[in-house]
Amino acid sequence: MHGYKFHRQKPIGNYIVDFFCSELMLAIEIDGNSHDEKYEKDVLRQKEIERFGVNFLRFSDHEVKTNMKGVLSGIKNWIKEHKGRKI
Repeated sequence: MHGYKFHRQKPIGNYIVDFFCSELMLAIEIDGNSHDEKYEKDVLRQKEIERFGVNFLRFSDHEVKTNMKGVLSGIKNWIKEHKGRKI
């Protein structure tokens, strides 16, 4: 996306994130219904991964299915804000 390469199902430490860009140090997680019951576990997992300097963007499965344009816009805006690149 926008010149950055994202890897799917990328291992980081003892965990696997849905999508990861090493150049941006950005993990993108898509949370489905199974995450509703694991909120506290997900928070701990995210904090452990953040210790590696990884930033997170989270989107719900519903958002991805019903508003992909908005999801992509959110990622684009994050990149713009954090890397100062014209996109």
